[in-house]
Amino acid sequence: MKNHANPALCFLLFLLLATNLLTIEAKTCNPSGKIRGKKPPPGQCNPENDSDCCKQGKFYTTYKCSPRVSGHTKAVLTLNSFEKGGDGGAPSECDDKYHSDDTPVVALSTGWFNNMQRCFHNITIYGNGRSVNATVVDECDSTAGCDAVHDYQPPCPNNIVDASKAVWKALGVHKSDWGELDVYWSEA
Repeated sequence: MKNHANPALCFLLFLLLATNLLTIEAKTCNPSGKIRGKKPPPGQCNPENDSDCCKQGKFYTTYKCSPRVSGHTKAVLTLNSFEKGGDGGAPSECDDKYHSDDTPVVALSTGWFNNMQRCFHNITIYGNGRSVNATVVDECDSTAGCDAVHDYQPPCPNNIVDASKAVWKALGVHKSDWGELDVYWSEA
């Protein structure tokens, strides 16, 4: 006697597995709160690289987590200066130093930065049909902002890889398109 699987049952099982995998990939963390924006004192928010400055009274979402890290983690690449006087503000969290924008370095959103656990780890960023390795040197703070410590910039979203000019150049993105780019990253 032959035992044949019911095609409808197999299809239903396939749909359940596919939906479950998509749900796992799409899972994100929930916001942890909001902060009210304060108008920066004159000259206190560096708008280099099209950085946003906080708006008086506007509410900004904060996060203590980031989407799950996988071998192909979806993120938004943003542009940041890690040099003294740049829009990154203070020295990097990992070593309390500034870094040349000609070096491929990044800041990760709070959850991915993981309490400095990714300091000096290399990540591979995939975008624009290319890839580049970069070193994690800083946190893009998703928990706070709109104050002097954060150069009066809003909190970072929870899915940011904030990258130096060297990363953008290595990905071959035309300079006029620098600012935001959908990318994937993985630990190198």
